[in-house]
Amino acid sequence: MVPPLLLRSFLAVAETRSFTRAAERLGLRQSTVSQHIRKLEEQLGRALFARDTHAVGLTPDGDALVDFARQVLEANARMERFFQGSQLRGRIRLGASEDFVSAQLAQVLAEFTQAHSAVDLELTVGLSGILYERYDAGELDVIVVKRRTGDPRGQLAWREALAWVGRPGWRPDPALPLPLVLYPPPSITRALALAALEAAGRSWRVACSSASLSGLRAAAQAGLGVAPHSRRLLPPGLAPLPPSRHLPPLGEIEFVVIGPGPQHRVAAALTAALLARPPEWQPEG
Repeated sequence: MVPPLLLRSFLAVAETRSFTRAAERLGLRQSTVSQHIRKLEEQLGRALFARDTHAVGLTPDGDALVDFARQVLEANARMERFFQGSQLRGRIRLGASEDFVSAQLAQVLAEFTQAHSAVDLELTVGLSGILYERYDAGELDVIVVKRRTGDPRGQLAWREALAWVGRPGWRPDPALPLPLVLYPPPSITRALALAALEAAGRSWRVACSSASLSGLRAAAQAGLGVAPHSRRLLPPGLAPLPPSRHLPPLGEIEFVVIGPGPQHRVAAALTAALLARPPEWQPEG
């Protein structure tokens, strides 16, 4: 194969008809350009230029080489652009908990796809517990989830206290079991809420169960009950309920990003994008 460096010098001389002007164009010394042409002629076994004291002209072989040299350099430039820098390619399967999707995921994904347009992204939305199962089964590459109790995996995105949320102005009747609006098992917030109620000796009942955040939001807005939820990712139309001895503290929860690590370049880039933009606090009420 002919080194592209030699072909660049050849084309510069062929187009300027001068070793001096070719050297100026390439930012090289004239002796270096002459050396490149000599090596090229030796490699091809052909004389490419006819030289005299007044001008530099192409031989028939040199004239034939011009188109070949341009095609080779153009192909080489396309190859370099294809593999240049941090250009990422491939497919990435992202799983995200629905409450995170409803907040700021759209902006994160817009910025990621703009920076890495050659990456195909497949999004799965669901309960954190199910996303863990699908990740462990190899069906997802990166997940944004609530940390499971006792599971140390993942990079911390943010930490906060869970809140009891409901329709603004809604108050529980302390004489009745607390009506709950919950995700179905294996919801992490469901498990934390029920554990807190049991520890406090507070009676409860499941007034509504839905696997979708829109379903829980509609039920809570209708006043069917109260839901445990991240304060930072609070859905519009719901508000944290004021502290009460009838609503035990729910404790803290962590949102983490779990992926295969830096050896998977696409997953590492997506993980960095997710960790760089934690959701903003939502207005109450």
